[in-house]
Amino acid sequence: MNPVAAFTGIDPTALALQGDGMALRHGELDAHSRTLATRLRAQGIRVLATGLDNGPAWVIADRATEIAGVVHVPLPVFFTPTQTAHVLQAAGVDAVLTSPEAPAPWPGANGEALALAETPLRLYRRTAQAVKRPEGTTKITFTSGTTGTPKGVCLSSAAMEAVAQGLAQALAPLNIQRHLCALPLPVLLENIAGLMAPLSQGAACTVLPLAQVGLTGSSSFDPARLQAAVLAHEPHSLILLPQMLRGWTAWLQHTGQRAPDSLRMVAVGGAAVGAPTLLAARAVGIPAYEGYGLSEGASVQTLNLPGADRAGSAGRPLPHAQVRVNAEGEIETAGSLFSGYLGSATPVPAWWPTGDLGHIDADGFVHLHGRRSNVLITAFGRNVSPEWVETALTTQPGVAQAVVFGEGEPTLSAVLWPWSPAVSDAQLQAAVLDANQQLPDYARIQRWTRARAAFTPDTGLATANGRPRRQAIEALHGDALHAPDPAPSFS
Repeated sequence: MNPVAAFTGIDPTALALQGDGMALRHGELDAHSRTLATRLRAQGIRVLATGLDNGPAWVIADRATEIAGVVHVPLPVFFTPTQTAHVLQAAGVDAVLTSPEAPAPWPGANGEALALAETPLRLYRRTAQAVKRPEGTTKITFTSGTTGTPKGVCLSSAAMEAVAQGLAQALAPLNIQRHLCALPLPVLLENIAGLMAPLSQGAACTVLPLAQVGLTGSSSFDPARLQAAVLAHEPHSLILLPQMLRGWTAWLQHTGQRAPDSLRMVAVGGAAVGAPTLLAARAVGIPAYEGYGLSEGASVQTLNLPGADRAGSAGRPLPHAQVRVNAEGEIETAGSLFSGYLGSATPVPAWWPTGDLGHIDADGFVHLHGRRSNVLITAFGRNVSPEWVETALTTQPGVAQAVVFGEGEPTLSAVLWPWSPAVSDAQLQAAVLDANQQLPDYARIQRWTRARAAFTPDTGLATANGRPRRQAIEALHGDALHAPDPAPSFS
């Protein structure tokens, strides 16, 4: 993003950010960002990592790196120390900006104190070996796959700006003036769709510490806190993960409350949502709309919108994106692609293969079927995307998480984690039966077991960004999943 051109014409006295007892106008945000940019340039910093909770300081640092021509490496708050050390080394980070309470990013480091918009911080510096990266890289976002080792996705200002402007154009009829950031700001979706897009249109963003919107770590969520934050700040828009939407919806149903009328758009992405979840959310006042995207496409490519909505789909392509399906049924995208992976010289093709299977219907809505790498082939030769079945299960009452297995088996099995310990096995069985009614016979669950632990990074059953570790889950529950059936009787 060109930090000058993108904000031309915005009233400098208009509110830009609200934080924990703090407010900044657009002109003040710009002034703070330029002051920090001058400091970064003067100190010769080339690659700055930020390990900060949500708040105005994070936004100032992000804007300052853009102005100074410094590469920004946002550190997710849920990364382990080992993952963080990997990121700092792989990206050639020579400075880290953290809170005073945070541990030093490397042994023996002595940081200098500074403040951004009255927020006390510490800046650590070191001499780091330069790392080759694609030309034009201004941000490196790290995602952890099934191995848990973060992979650096290098993004240019042009790609991120294209997404922000595409979203702004698509959402213009909603006249969104207030956005509440409910996801960690290092998450690219919140960074671009929740910050860049609204701020570039002169809107205001509320950036509270994550605990105040109900998030702890990567997978602990308190819907009561989110409801309180939405009531207090009356945003027009939010971005949520599917698990957050399910939890908030269930809490509203249980308490008899409704989401505030201020909401005009709640975008949901990160994993499949399912039509039943969306419709249940809308019934309690949450205007939820599913979207789809990936880091390699600078966060979001498709989105359902009011007046252009097909529940159960991922929506139509946004103005900045092109989407097609290749001969193997894999979704490919173009229009706002990343510049390449950190440490790889492989050029990015004009059309990026996403690894997701799907189709585009006659009206242009994109439908996802699951990850190509996860497809199961049953003993009867049927190809099944486990995410399809898992979505059917997690839209049932009582089921918080589900992972499906069945490679080479005659039938499918599942490991289920309930919403609470109060959910009985009988309720889980009823949920399985109801989900099976939505599925063809070859995709129905014939055996299931209650999970012995939640699928979280803390238990080792999920990656740092919340994706289930399928092999670990199967290993932990193998005795229950693969117990022999009783011998058939032929008498």
